[in-house]
Amino acid sequence: MLRYYLRLALKSFARDPGATALMLFAIALGIGVCVMTLTVYHAMSSNPIWWKNDRLYAITLDSWPAERPANIDLPHLPPTQLTYTDANYFFNSGIPERKVLMYQATGVVLSGRASKPLKINTRITTADFFPMFDVPFQYGNGWSARADTGPEALIVLSHDLNERLFGGLNSVGRTIRWSNHDFRIVGVLEPWMPQPKFYDLTVGSFNEPEAAYLPWGWSKALQLLSSGSIHCWKVEPANTVDELMSSECAWIQMWVELPDADARTRMQALMDTYWNEQRKRGRFQRPRNNRLSNVNEWLEDHQVVQNDNRLLVGLAFAFLSVCLLNTIGLLLAKFLNGAPVAGVRRALGASRLHIFLQHLIQAGVLALAGALLGLGLSAVFLWGVRILYGSDPQTGRGGYQALAHFDSIGIAWAIALAVVAVIITGLYPAWRIGRVSPARHLKSQ
Repeated sequence: MLRYYLRLALKSFARDPGATALMLFAIALGIGVCVMTLTVYHAMSSNPIWWKNDRLYAITLDSWPAERPANIDLPHLPPTQLTYTDANYFFNSGIPERKVLMYQATGVVLSGRASKPLKINTRITTADFFPMFDVPFQYGNGWSARADTGPEALIVLSHDLNERLFGGLNSVGRTIRWSNHDFRIVGVLEPWMPQPKFYDLTVGSFNEPEAAYLPWGWSKALQLLSSGSIHCWKVEPANTVDELMSSECAWIQMWVELPDADARTRMQALMDTYWNEQRKRGRFQRPRNNRLSNVNEWLEDHQVVQNDNRLLVGLAFAFLSVCLLNTIGLLLAKFLNGAPVAGVRRALGASRLHIFLQHLIQAGVLALAGALLGLGLSAVFLWGVRILYGSDPQTGRGGYQALAHFDSIGIAWAIALAVVAVIITGLYPAWRIGRVSPARHLKSQ
């Protein structure tokens, strides 16, 4: 029976190719726009390290003066970064299982096949960065905590930088020159692109990770100033790392890994005790606002996904609704034009259910074909987004462009939208044609 109904559907479409093409394109366009919008929205709003959401926490304290908040737009939040004084205090705590201090700096690298110096973003960080954030390695590994305090002349390269400098070969053990200093490569990452870039929102929520990583001790040894955000609330010298370290400027990101509720309770208590002590010394003039934020809370608090992105999703579904409503009108007209044939089938013994199923399957074939075409259109639309937003001139990637990729999530959404299209476009026209009385059509035959 199903095969018979499928054959009837194909014959019906062949008899009226113009209307069929119009309905097919309407469904495909609506689904294509929705899949494109949902794909980008999902990438922007998802937690890229969800499996450790109950273990990873950003530490923030409100060290700003009483008369103004750190962020005018989000006055209820403390600064996203810490002063060196505060960060160093918590880094010396034994409560976290792992702990990371970090910031972004800029360097110039020359080695391997590079024909000219490359200006690259570099993350100055502590040894736990790689195991804490589950950063995958293609070759080698990270460094030990001892390398941070040395500091030892070690460097980890991203996959892309290793491709540019060494053609993707195992470069562990080789030496490269970073800002006029020699560093030995100890690790090369696999392709790693957490989106959003949750661990540092100050340099762009959707920028790609840094091209290289250096031990923390080099921040002071080479006086490496941050190329990211340096947020100061009072006038004081901040032209060198030494001056920054003794200032009230917030410029360091800190994350900790707390394995259980007890560790979180003890860490929060430590933060509150420290806040009380510092307040007695004249710091922390604003009401206490010490936060341990997991990744989901961190992204939500800092509004990584803006309201206009949610509005775009709503508009995409509104556009799909318009497309489907137009398809309903065209499909209903097509079915009613074929009412005499349905009347003959009813007179020959077909039930209303048979007529309903025949036309519902016809709508289903149309929706399925529209979904397949919509998948192709969504791939084209996503390609257009990548072209529109451009990319990092060094890597060819970065920013919103990195979000515009087609994946299995898009296929799942297309299938779900195809089911919705069948239900919306097919039920009413199929029910309507099933309710038509065959008698008046038989009289005209």
